[in-house]
Amino acid sequence: MTDPSLAADSPAKTPVPISGTAPDPDLGPDLGPDADPDPDPNAAALTVIVVSYNTRALTLAARRTLHETTTTTRLRTVVFDNASKDGSADAIAAAFPEVTLIRSEENLGFARANNVVAKAATTDWLLLLNPDTEVHAGAVDALIAFARANPRGGIYGGRTVFPDGALNIASCFARITPWSVTSRTFGLTTLFPNSRLFNPEVMGGWQRDSVREVDVVVGCFLLIRRALWDRLGGFDLRYYMYGEDADLCLRARALGYRPMITPDAEIMHLVGAASRTRADKMVLLARGRLTLIHDHWPSWQVPYGRAMMWLWAGSRSAATGRLARLRPTASNRARAETWAHIWAERRAWLTPY
Repeated sequence: MTDPSLAADSPAKTPVPISGTAPDPDLGPDLGPDADPDPDPNAAALTVIVVSYNTRALTLAARRTLHETTTTTRLRTVVFDNASKDGSADAIAAAFPEVTLIRSEENLGFARANNVVAKAATTDWLLLLNPDTEVHAGAVDALIAFARANPRGGIYGGRTVFPDGALNIASCFARITPWSVTSRTFGLTTLFPNSRLFNPEVMGGWQRDSVREVDVVVGCFLLIRRALWDRLGGFDLRYYMYGEDADLCLRARALGYRPMITPDAEIMHLVGAASRTRADKMVLLARGRLTLIHDHWPSWQVPYGRAMMWLWAGSRSAATGRLARLRPTASNRARAETWAHIWAERRAWLTPY
């Protein structure tokens, strides 16, 4: 493991820890306008945290575009490599010697890795950035400026697109509710994807093209003041992968903050590059969702949420299995195998972390 102390990305000047005006964590969201700029204009204002796992080429592209497109924000980049087997750590060290690289001997998961880096950070701001992203022109600068102008947000995100420029909705979501789980279980979200009523977690047909308060900013591109991160205790380490960002945002909302999205900060995000298979990812997602239900719903509603998730997986396993028998095409068989795996793993994901 390399030295985890944080070094600035610019090799021309040794960074100075910020002593600027981080909000008092005891004040809650009732903060006045951000008092930046920092006293030392050469000090880094932002620590960018990238957690990589077998994403060598993607991580290199993420770091390259971050550097090329950020022009006004002084930042430090820390890459935490989760015991990759594809030479990611060596490639990053060779291509970007100014980046702080942490070589973990085991895969700690997304949440713990971010917590490790954030604990050592000294900057006022933290930006979580996925390795399967590419930062578009001015995105980080715009996000920082937006956050400074809207201190009550607490947590901030931008707009994500796919490589072809098409909208990737997965930059933010609404919270899971009994109605959203019901709509998903009975296929209403699929039948009416642009409906705010039947697809509430995705927020209907919103193109992420306007400023809006949201329940959840996704951790692929999530900006937060370090003081708020510390107050929340970072990610809840029970969440090994998926759900930790939603839990963080919901806990911030409980304190009175209102996470926000700005379309002026845009990145490309592939989604799920580090997941082994679609079935594996969906099992992890299901357990994360069940844990969010357990943690953030009233206790009397939790059995209903668990029952709906059981029905969601069971009905799809039965339906896709029947379709594969009636029409045994390669795609139908693959879909049936995915849902059979998810159903077989139900004892694991129906238990919260």
